[in-house]
This record gives sequence, C-alpha cells and structure tokens, in this order.
Amino acid sequence: MPVLKKQQAAPIFRALNQNRQWFSLTDYAGTKNVVLYFYPKDDTPGCTVEANDFTRLAEEFAACDTVVVGVSKDTCESHAAFIEKYALNVVLLADTTGEICENYGVWREREKDGVKSMKIFRSTFIIDKQGLLADVDYDVNHEGHAHAVLEKVKNLNKPESMHA
Repeated sequence: MPVLKKQQAAPIFRALNQNRQWFSLTDYAGTKNVVLYFYPKDDTPGCTVEANDFTRLAEEFAACDTVVVGVSKDTCESHAAFIEKYALNVVLLADTTGEICENYGVWREREKDGVKSMKIFRSTFIIDKQGLLADVDYDVNHEGHAHAVLEKVKNLNKPESMHA
C-alpha cells in the first residue's frame, strides 16, 4: 500500500462522477488545483459534515482556482442521492473498484472491537496545477477540516500571485 508524500506526482485517475460523466485528473493539469478528499460512505454523520463544510466554502475554493472532489466506493446513484439530499456543491467520484483508493493509500485495514476489516481512511490530498501533491493528510478528522484545507490552498496560491 503506497503512502504518498508532498511534492510527489499525484497518481493519475479517471472515474465516473455523480452524473455518470468521466472526471480525469489530467483535465485540470495547468489550470486548476484539485482538493481530492476520500471519505468512507455517503450520507453517514462525519461524511455529511465534511461534504457540507466543503460545500459552504465552494465559492472560496473556486476563487483559488481549485476544484473540490470527494471519493468513496459508493455508486454514482448513491452519490447523486447524497448530493440531492444535502444540496452539495462538490464533485463526487464513484471508485467502485477501489483502484483510486489503493493508488492513494487510503484503503486500509482497521480493527474495531477485535474485528479486522478494510475501510477508507478519511484522507485529503491537495494537488497543484502541475500535478504534484502540495499537501498529503492521512487519517483526517472531519471537524473543521474543510476550512483548514482552504487555508492551505490559499497559501499555495500566494507565491504565484507575487510574480504577476
């Protein structure tokens, strides 16, 4: 299982979004930063808080040339229902095969009450316009996370604006 590090090239991926349209990381190369956040399951308490927080800050992320993308192993239909239920303003990708989760090192074994199982560890990656990992955060706490990510994205854009 890979553990990714800052300044490493982000693993390339392509997956269907909530509308069954292809979303590819390469589509944003050179034009947008991508916040790629992995979460365990649609419409569960922590995941709902996180998605709502990212939605509340969507305009601020957009102002920083940044697209916010959530990934779980849920289906496109599940994502569409989740977005509709909470009026979410994020792209959600259906990683039903788990390939993206594996490539980003977020599909991990956990033990709860003596039972071992595999699950998505809530993790977030900030991918800059050059396709490099500007920030890597494994095992995230959803509380206040979206705001912390926004601050990192704002700092990411600062050196570039100084050269304008």
